[in-house]
Amino acid sequence: MAAVLRGSRYLVGRSFNHVSSRSMASKTPVGFIGLGNMGNPMAKNLLKHGYPIIATDVFPESCKEVQELGAQIVDSPAEVADKADRIITMLPSSPNVMEVYTGSNGILKKVKKGSLLIDSSTIDPTVSKEMAAAAEKMGAVFMDAPVSGGVGAASSAKLTFMVGGAEEEFTAAKELLSCMGANVVYCGQVGTGQAAKICNNMLLAIGMIGTAETMNLGIRLGLDPKLLAKILNMSSGRCWSSDTYNPVPGVMEGVPSGNNYQGGFGTQLMAKLISTNTKTPVPLGSLAHQIYRMMCARGYASKDFSSVFAFLREEEGQQ
Repeated sequence: MAAVLRGSRYLVGRSFNHVSSRSMASKTPVGFIGLGNMGNPMAKNLLKHGYPIIATDVFPESCKEVQELGAQIVDSPAEVADKADRIITMLPSSPNVMEVYTGSNGILKKVKKGSLLIDSSTIDPTVSKEMAAAAEKMGAVFMDAPVSGGVGAASSAKLTFMVGGAEEEFTAAKELLSCMGANVVYCGQVGTGQAAKICNNMLLAIGMIGTAETMNLGIRLGLDPKLLAKILNMSSGRCWSSDTYNPVPGVMEGVPSGNNYQGGFGTQLMAKLISTNTKTPVPLGSLAHQIYRMMCARGYASKDFSSVFAFLREEEGQQ
């Protein structure tokens, strides 16, 4: 497959050094599709680093902030692909990714040969592989690069990217991802980024439930929640859910628990993403999956997954 000088329509032989060709065009336009809670601050960080952005979102109002900062807004993913040969997508689910890439107005309708397509959505690894195969047929390169860190890390450019795809393309992808994250890790072939994210999500889901149970227990035993959180965070029980994303309202500022669990990582999405089809024994993971599914049935589907604390309180009749 031929490589392309990013930002140009001139194709060069595969023998031409990939890294040098892409670094030469480092400030050419970058496409960005999906400007929600995560995509919006990620696109802003690319703008801060001097990259011209060509963006679109299914909800036009989501484009206003980046447009005010200088991004060019277009009507469809296909139009983004027509104007940029490096594109980042950040979408809610596997069906959304399939539509954006292969739909009637999708990226692959107008993608240029040699384009680099980076999907930072958290989706099924098999869908990533399908999109990679479809992109390859069009002469483009697809990489999966899901993230960890949440909205706060997206805003402060401290995300962790787990990247799957052709290793020779990793340097080109890292150039862009490093503008939005503190850690960019190559995991292997397409789909391995998503595999790493599934493992991280499972641990996060289990840890959040444990933190919520612990905080609720402490409150029931008469401890002040802020004091309990302080003690946990200087002790062996410390974890991300306790020190960075505490689920108890009033303990921390700038997290979903302080905003009626709005924004962040939805409970319904968490329930979906920790479901696995492997035969590996995951007793705690399975129990966490059941709890988040129960939450969805009780009206917590659109709330952040840390709302498991509110769910537990409701279960004991305190709300």
